[in-house]
Formats: sequence, C-alpha cells, structure tokens
Amino acid sequence: MKNIAIAAALGTVLCVSTPVLAEVKASDEVSLAQIMQLLKSQQQEIEALKKQLASTNEKVVISEQKIEATAQTVESVATASDGLAKVAAWADKTSIGGYGELHYNDNKGKDDQVDIHRFVLYVEHEFNENLRFFSEVELEHSIAGDGKSGEIEMEQAYIEWDYAKNHTATFGQFLIPIGLINETHEPETFYGVERNSVEKNIIPATWWEAGIMLGGEVAPGFTYDLAVTSGLNTPTSGKNAYLPRKGRQKVSKATAEEFAYTGRLSYTAIEGLALGATVMYQEDIAQNNGSDDASALLWEAHAAYQVGNFDLRALYAMWDIDGADAEALGRDEQDGWYIQPSYKLTPKLGVFARYSEWDNNAGDNADTEVEEWDLGFNFWLVENVVFKADWADQKNGHDSFNLGIGWSF
Repeated sequence: MKNIAIAAALGTVLCVSTPVLAEVKASDEVSLAQIMQLLKSQQQEIEALKKQLASTNEKVVISEQKIEATAQTVESVATASDGLAKVAAWADKTSIGGYGELHYNDNKGKDDQVDIHRFVLYVEHEFNENLRFFSEVELEHSIAGDGKSGEIEMEQAYIEWDYAKNHTATFGQFLIPIGLINETHEPETFYGVERNSVEKNIIPATWWEAGIMLGGEVAPGFTYDLAVTSGLNTPTSGKNAYLPRKGRQKVSKATAEEFAYTGRLSYTAIEGLALGATVMYQEDIAQNNGSDDASALLWEAHAAYQVGNFDLRALYAMWDIDGADAEALGRDEQDGWYIQPSYKLTPKLGVFARYSEWDNNAGDNADTEVEEWDLGFNFWLVENVVFKADWADQKNGHDSFNLGIGWSF
C-alpha cells in the first residue's frame, strides 16, 4: 500500500511538472537556476508525502497490534472465566466435613491415658441430583506406622444412586445398617465419652463392609435396607476366638469366602419415636477356617423416644453361632442390652444414666456377664462442639472416670 501511494504522488508531481517544463521551453527568459529550484521544490513535496505515508502506516500497525492484544486479553479472560466457572460448579457440588474426639481416661487398675481417639475427614460430591459419592478417612490414636498405636482407615467410600423415587442403591464400602450409633456416631450425637459397651462388644460398632445395599421408603415413615456384603472373619482359637469385634476385616484384603446378608426395618412415623430391627446372616463367621461351619445369625432391635427435654434409648442384640468349636467355648451365644434415659437441664447442658449388660460367653454356665452403670453429662458450646464427663462402674471392678471433647463440621 505504501509503494502505491508513493507512485501516485510521483505521478501527480510529474503531471504538474510537465506543463511547467513545456512553459520553460516556450520562454527563453526562464533561467536554468529557476528550473533547478522548481525541481528541488517538487522533491521536498515528495519527501514530505513519504514521511506522511510512513507515519500513517506506523499508526495502522500500532492499531492492529492493539486490536490483536485486546482480542488475546478477551480470549484469556473468557478462558479464565470458564475455568473459574468449572471450579465454582465443582465446589458447589462438593462438601468437606469431619469430626474428632480427644479423651482422658482415669482407669482403675490401669494406666491413665490421654488420647486423640480419632480424627475423621469426609468428602461428598454430587454428580447430579440422582448420583452422589461419599467417603470418610479416619486417623485413630494420633500416630500411625510401624510400632505405633494408631492406624489410618478408610471407613467409607461408596456411590449412592437414586434409581427410583424414594429408593436408593449403594455400591462400595459403607457402614452396616444396625443399631443406634453404627451409622451416626459423631461425638455430639450421643452421651458418654466412649461409645457404649454393648454396641461396641456385641454388634460390633463401628462396623463397615463392602458390597451392595438397597434402601427406601415403602410407606410414610417406614423404611427398609437390604445388603449383601463382605463379612466377619473371627479367630477360631485363643482368647479372641469367635468374638465379633475381633472378626472385623475393615475391607483390607478381606477374605470373602462367605458373604453376609443384612436386612433392616425402621419406623419413624410418630414424632419423636424411632424404632428399628436388624437381622444379619453369615454362612461362616470364621470364613471356613474352623474345624466346622460356624454359620452365624445376629438379631438387633432398638428404640429411641424423645419428648420435650427427655430422651430414652434402649437396645438389645444377640448372636447365635453354630459349630462345635464356638459351642465348646461358650461363644455360640453372645448377647447384650442397655437402657439410657437422659434429660436436658438447659439447651446446652444434658445429664444421662445408662445401665448395660453384655456377655460374649453367654453359651456357657459360668457367670461371665458384665454389668455396667454410666453416669455423666454433656455440655454443648454450640450444636457441634461438646464437652463430656462420665463415671463408669463395672461389676468386675473395671471402673473409670472419663473426660472428653468432641466436634464435627
């Protein structure tokens, strides 16, 4: 474009100069000096035009560069905005939470202890309105590793799918639907520094397995759960033989020769009342490691009733284990129950009492039943932060005084 403009300018100059030269030839009075002066003047005009064109081209180039830079900026902003939008969408569908407990235990006849009993983090993500992911990772006793008392556990990791209205399918690793605290055990939701002894030693809470579970509502306030999962693998000899709590595999390279089948029915149609019953069957609680099959049936029933500031909870659980090995140890039957009234003196302060009995050797004739009284209080700083204190008195002399603080978010 620059060359064309220069050519046009030169053409204009020549057109102007040609008549002038002709006029010069026509007049003998015009001197050579005047002709040279005229050509010099025309050359200056040409140079001025060149400079003007160069300046115009430079401004055009600068303008093009600014336009290109602006386009790049707009594109970058759009890309960044798209990325931020994706992050915002992910964050909007993802929840992070957790809970923890710190305990002090003054044990009669044992060493007193301070323990960060557990610290738990969980992540939930919603893929869409019908499909969700849940996970929960727990660190127990502060430090995990070789020679340490703690351990890191994946307590839950499952997909939940609403495959029909009011009906859900669960796939993965999840808590067994049983009892009062196995599925809901954040520290501010129950009384006592430690979880109650019956659900701990008989059920045994906290208990999770891997498998498939279907659940839903069949009528207002009436729900069901049906699960096929991995099962327990109890020792078959020694002091821990056929104890359910010692058979939890925690889905860590778990032996799966025999599965477990669980069904629960729950009723909550009456305000303040929750009733539930669970039955589990496992073809062999020792995963075929004993001398005979130890098929096991677990029954559990519970009730919780709250009216005003008063709350009452009760639970019964029983194992019936087949096989000569379990029978010889008196562990073919194991059962326990408790009843717990509590009362909130203020919105922040509640007191409770609990009476418990359990026996992991209920199948023999010896007096192996354990009785325990628990008395204490909870003080909630806010809804999800609680201070606890209790005194536990066991018939066999294993008394303790316990303090704790718990939180969830």
